[in-house]
Amino acid sequence: MITALVVLAAALAVAAVVGALATRRRGALTATTVAPAAEPTALGLAVDRPTVVLFSAPWCGPCAAVRRVVEQTCAEVDGVAHTEIDIDADPEAARTLSVLSLPTTVVFDAAGRQRYRSTGVPSAADLRAVLRELLA
Repeated sequence: MITALVVLAAALAVAAVVGALATRRRGALTATTVAPAAEPTALGLAVDRPTVVLFSAPWCGPCAAVRRVVEQTCAEVDGVAHTEIDIDADPEAARTLSVLSLPTTVVFDAAGRQRYRSTGVPSAADLRAVLRELLA
């Protein structure tokens, strides 16, 4: 009985560590390699300023949290545009940018190049920092 409890406790501890490692980067904005410029009209990008693009779907629960972060941050930082793409309505846009999970947030510079990407809910502070960097 005691051996079984020890084994169970060890298995739970290992599962917790693996889970923490698997999700530790969730929501972190990571720099992307500067790719060729995206087609501004296809993605709804602003042509003269950085744009935050949120890929979402109506059935995605965490997308609402990202929407609030993006809208609030873009309202605070002057000179930034944002748009939301429903992957159910526009799956081609998701394929073009290799969006594999929701929510995904992509930050483009004023030239339409993808600069940052986040899967999950980014923090407002991180989003604000990368936007200010692109505006500098």
